[in-house]
Amino acid sequence: MTINNPEDYIKYRFHRSLESFDEALILSENGKWNAVINRLYYACFYAVIALLIKNGIETQSHDGARTQFGLHFIKTGKIDKS
Repeated sequence: MTINNPEDYIKYRFHRSLESFDEALILSENGKWNAVINRLYYACFYAVIALLIKNGIETQSHDGARTQFGLHFIKTGKIDKS
């Protein structure tokens, strides 16, 4: 898959977030709790990546995404920590 611009990449990542959430719902119906946790983690991760890119913030790793999210959205109060 070739993504030509940031807006397309943002849409792609957010779409992956929604897909991962849907997968978690299906897995929960079958009691696959470890897999549910994995899919929910990735749903959040993909949504955070989309948010960071939308705001011009690039990262190279999961840890980097978590750090940048904390710095730019939690510590600033844009998103409530709870």
